[in-house]
Amino acid sequence: MERDDEQIGQSAAVRDYFGTHYAAMYRFYEMLRDQGELRGLIGPREVGRLWDRHLLNSAAVVPYLSSARSIVDVGSGAGLPGIVIAVQRPDAEVILIEPMERRVAWLTEVSEELGLQNVEVRHGRAEEYDGALEADAVTSRAVAALSKLVRMSMPLLRPGGEMVVLKGRNVEREIDPALKVLRRFKASEPEILEGSTVDGAEVTTILRVRRG
Repeated sequence: MERDDEQIGQSAAVRDYFGTHYAAMYRFYEMLRDQGELRGLIGPREVGRLWDRHLLNSAAVVPYLSSARSIVDVGSGAGLPGIVIAVQRPDAEVILIEPMERRVAWLTEVSEELGLQNVEVRHGRAEEYDGALEADAVTSRAVAALSKLVRMSMPLLRPGGEMVVLKGRNVEREIDPALKVLRRFKASEPEILEGSTVDGAEVTTILRVRRG
């Protein structure tokens, strides 16, 4: 029997996992639950599985960003993973890049509601910021195939910075078509990593690659 999403979010395991950031995470959940479908941020089937499929999934990338002081989230959309990262990493500067105006408005509202002083929301496509940013890390979730994602993300990184992206289980199939563009940036060999959060939550697939 599947656990109720609300129960997952209020469980001791999730409370312990987020610790001092739990209150902000729960408020973000409430905003997504109440407004996400209405504002075209998530599909109707996703409203009842926000914790397992989206919030915990997004949080799984955070341990791989521990040394990053500046993080750019490309195609932030509903704020997954960008807002989740900003909540858990208040010590890092987090820039959310989003091309759709209504989603920019949403990200701005969420940042203000949660009191996130470390967030900057930028309206536009990632390509428009080519060379204008030099971040330690660039993240994304369900934005594009890897070959396109590399072209969008690598120019936003400092040399030695890392793309750390949430991907599906079949990400290995995307690596070969992306090799040519990866070589252009003298990138490291892509690593496929497992992101885990609380017991019982689905393990997340993460791809990490360093700019040369």
